[in-house]
Order: sequence, then C-alpha cells, then structure tokens
Amino acid sequence: MEPENIRFGGGSPVTVLHPLVAVAMLLAIVLILCLRRKYVIIPALLAIFLIPKGQQIVAAGIHLNVYRIMILAGLGRWVISRRSSPMAGGFNFMDRVCTVFFLSFFVTSSLLYNVQPQALVKLTGDLLDALGGYTVMRFLIRDREDILRAIKTLASIAVVNAVCMINEQRTGADIFGLLGGMPEETLRDGKIRSQGSFEIFLTAGTFGATLLPLLVWLWSQAKSKTISVLGIFASTVMAVTCYASTCLVGLVAGIIGLCFWPIRKQMRLVRWGIVAMLVGLHLVMHGPVWSLLEHIDLTGSSSSYHRYMLIDTFIRHFSDWWLIGTRDNGSWGFDMWDASNQYVAFGFAGGLLAFTLFVTIISKGFSRLGTARKLVEGNPREEWFLWCLGATLLSHVVSFFGTNYMDQMMIAWFALLAIISAAVSETTSPTVPVAQEALTPGYEVPAGSSWGMQETKQ
Repeated sequence: MEPENIRFGGGSPVTVLHPLVAVAMLLAIVLILCLRRKYVIIPALLAIFLIPKGQQIVAAGIHLNVYRIMILAGLGRWVISRRSSPMAGGFNFMDRVCTVFFLSFFVTSSLLYNVQPQALVKLTGDLLDALGGYTVMRFLIRDREDILRAIKTLASIAVVNAVCMINEQRTGADIFGLLGGMPEETLRDGKIRSQGSFEIFLTAGTFGATLLPLLVWLWSQAKSKTISVLGIFASTVMAVTCYASTCLVGLVAGIIGLCFWPIRKQMRLVRWGIVAMLVGLHLVMHGPVWSLLEHIDLTGSSSSYHRYMLIDTFIRHFSDWWLIGTRDNGSWGFDMWDASNQYVAFGFAGGLLAFTLFVTIISKGFSRLGTARKLVEGNPREEWFLWCLGATLLSHVVSFFGTNYMDQMMIAWFALLAIISAAVSETTSPTVPVAQEALTPGYEVPAGSSWGMQETKQ
C-alpha cells in the first residue's frame, strides 16, 4: 500500500463511494451549479455535513472526498458568478487575515516537513479545504436572507444528526456507518459516544453546542419558531449524547454568553474582571491557572488531565515549536501526539505565526461585532442578533480548548466567520432608523431586511 501522505489530502488508497452517496453527490453538484445563488447554500451544507468524510474518489493519485468535491463545485460557482455576486463588504480585513493564516500555515508546515513532495501534495489538499471552504462560505452568505437560510439548514442538519445519535445510544450502531462513516461505536467507561455523520464524537457534540445561540436568535424570526425549537432540542441532544465534557462546556459557554445580554454595556468591566480573576488565581493556586482544566469532568469519563498537560507541555516547549512548529510533540509526554486543542494544534503545525493569526481572527470577530452593536445601540432586535453571534463565537472559543476541528466542523467555523462578515457589513452600511412602529412588539419586519434599519440612497 502506498504511503498515506503521498495522496492529495491523504486518506484511503482506493475509491470508497456508496451508490446512494454517489447519487446524492451528483445531485448536490448539479444544484450548486444551477440553482440561484441564494439557494446554493442549502445543498452545499447538506452534502458537506450529512455525507461522511470517508466517502471519496481516488484517481491518478489524487484523493477527493465528497467534502472536497463540494468545495470545488462551490468554487466553480463562485468563479462563474463572482462579478454579479461579490462578497459582502468586499475583501475585508477578516478575509485578509484568514488568507494569510491559511497560506502561512501551508508554508510553515511545508518547511516543517522539509518541502518533501509527499508532504506538499497532502498540504495542498489541506489548503484547498481551508481557503476554498472559507471562500465558498463567504460567497454564499452575503446578507440577512442568506444568514437565515444558512442557520435553518444547519438546524435541519442538527435534527437529522440528533435522531441518528439517539439511535446510536439505543442500538450502538451509527446509521452513517453504512454510508462510509465510522463502522463501530466509540465506547468509554461503558458509555456510547455518539458521533452521527462526523468523524469523531467531539466534533459532533461541538457542532450542536456551538449552534445553540444561533438557534435561540432564530426564534425571533417570523415563521421560524418551529425549526428553532426543533433545532434547539437537536443541538442539545448532540452535545449530550457524545458524552464529552468539552461539548457540554461549549454548550454552557454559549448559554452564559446569551445571559450576559442585560449587562452588554458593561462588558469592558466584565472582561477586565475575568482577567484579574485569572491572574489572581494563578498567583494563589498551587499549579498554573490552566490546571483548572484538570478539574472539569462533567461526564465521569473525560480526559481533563490530558487537556491540562497538553497546554502545560505546549507552553514549556515554546522554544521547540515557535518558529515553524514541531514534529516531536509525541515524545514530550504520554499522549502528547493527540493535539485535542485547536490552539495547540495550530501551534504544533504552524508555529507562533499560525497561532497568533488564529487568535487574531477570533479577536477581530469579537471586535467587529462589538463595534457593530454600538452602531445599532437603541435597536434591541438588531443588538440581539449581533449579541447571539458573539455568544456563538464565545462557544467556539471555549470549545477550541478541548477539540481539534478535523472534519466538517471546520466548515461550521467558516460559516460563522462568513455570517459575522455579512452581518457587520450590513450593519455598517449607510442606514437610518425606520419608523418607530418597526421597533414595537408585533411588528413583522420584511424577510431579509435589517431589523429597524433601512438603506438610504446615496
């Protein structure tokens, strides 16, 4: 068998494509290329999230899983219609940082593997997944209608996965295993860790956990309450049935973020208070403040000590990875090869530059949402929308401490960044408040419009 890393993107050396998956894939490609742009997000997300990543085509040494094929189809649609459908807000600062991040990660990882041809082939596939996936999400999510459509589609995906994950708890069999997913359930301490259509239970639960704040916002939309309720239930089921503390903590983080809504104007004080508390704990605790992770075990079977040691080892070996990353982390201690922390994973593979750019993306996301919220202050509906986006971002930030987005979950992250860019672009465009009745209870805002805001002609 040929080495795994010689193939474009890695994976199985042979084609693995279930007939039903082949039909669904072809149908999705046709819809992506032929539907009106505003509807393309539906088949794109459904195919990416509901077709297991293990389904793939291998030809002439090029490895294309369905995930990557959907990205290529989306990029093809973008090339065809980008002049008539530009990205919301143009090529903004977030886009520039993300692009530099993806490219720098490719360069540093290539140097880390001594620019070996086999490594370059795989890293090129990874670059396509990242930069291509982000570009497709930015192209498809441009305005409030697109945001609403994307969230409804993600809610539907959560409902399908929740049903299948409950079935896993009952029978021990993953329905998606018949379509190329994991053929056997994951057990720990006698508990089944459901994973649905995802490659691992952690990303399955994280998908549900991080989706919750967006579904709470969806409740405020006309004719969306049913899918909102179903989605909230499904996302919670996904976070619970994976039996992982990381997912439950991410779920709680999103809820806490929503609960801070009444004191949204005092968040600077809250942030500095958290910093002061962490510094104080670091000074008085017997161990470093990040050792608090060791005590988080909400399921009785969590690897919380590993999460603590991963960060601790990462910090103590700074000199080994800061330049271009490292390939030796597996020798630093027990299970240190398992970089189940997104921040650590990017540091290991891309060095300090990749780590810093990733943190910058997160920081810029919060900054842009905060600025946009201040611009619409006094319009509670619009403020609530931006606040829910901030709570979703917080849920991801917390989840990153316990998992590595190695599968479809990365598209969920890109979709959030695209939603933030579209929402901020819409909010910061020249606007004036509409009539006061638009802000009163019971007033139904037209679909796709900014709440309480109306564009002015230049």
